[in-house]
Amino acid sequence: MKRVLSGMQPSGQPTLGNYIGAMKNYVELQHTHDCYFMVVDLHAITVPQEPAALKEQTESVTALYIAAGIDPAKATVFLQSHVHQHAELGWLLTTLTYMGELERMTQFKDKSEGKESVGTGLFTYPSLMAADILLYNADLVPVGDDQKQHLELTRDLAHRFNQRFGDTFTIPEPYIPKVGARIMSLDDASKKMSKSNPNQGSFIAMLDEPAVIRKKISRAVTDSGREVKFDPQNKPEVSNLMSIYAQCSNKSIAEIEALYDGQGYGPFKKDLAEHVVSVLEPIQQRYKDIRQSGELYAILRQGAERAGEQAEKMIRVAREKMGFLVL
Repeated sequence: MKRVLSGMQPSGQPTLGNYIGAMKNYVELQHTHDCYFMVVDLHAITVPQEPAALKEQTESVTALYIAAGIDPAKATVFLQSHVHQHAELGWLLTTLTYMGELERMTQFKDKSEGKESVGTGLFTYPSLMAADILLYNADLVPVGDDQKQHLELTRDLAHRFNQRFGDTFTIPEPYIPKVGARIMSLDDASKKMSKSNPNQGSFIAMLDEPAVIRKKISRAVTDSGREVKFDPQNKPEVSNLMSIYAQCSNKSIAEIEALYDGQGYGPFKKDLAEHVVSVLEPIQQRYKDIRQSGELYAILRQGAERAGEQAEKMIRVAREKMGFLVL
């Protein structure tokens, strides 16, 4: 059984884009793969975080994992900071990473743009991301288009380590779903739907109330036409809404086009909102139940124990290969 590893940062509320592009795939993968799903709280602190907010968001994202359908009995769910080997292997791989490789990272350029000073953690975190993956010898890593560059660096570092110190790490492959891998912003389809966008109307949070969801979709940008047609080149905003519709209704793009032939955007948006609500409302109820039950910490303790066992095996091998004294 192939091993899958993926993670999500606990910064801001996860969006519908996170659900469609990541969590929905996690739920499917857990039935056919050995899955490790983590909340990457060490990555979150590469930019300043309010401690109380970080703690709350970490619990919230973990609860949404479970509410979305990830089963802790089938998949290992844990916090990055609960498995100290991540930080250790992250440092070991940082020593093998070249400055030029990190300088080329587009996410670093985007996140540091316009800032007077930038922490070194934001610069070096791709090395820690590589450690997250290689620590578990993951075969597949679900990634969006914006993360491909980081996975390429991970592959390069695994290859570099193996060449220098002998075969140790599995070279991971990307797992990119064909449809719905990248849901775009509701106000600008050239940008990914992001929880960090200051315009609240640009994204649908997984915990948005149904009334809020309906309002955001009714105000979503379309174009001056009225044809519900999938054409990412000429109708990017409408095509993005159709992708969301397809993912939330299990209808094909062709079926959606036929359904709204000649009807315009009004009925399409109204039905889209109901499909999104029907997907998110049950998740929101399960989320409330999980938060109230107090089971979250038991799930995380179990996950940290399982992940820690695997991580310790790999870090011992890495230490020995690099020449450290291992007692």
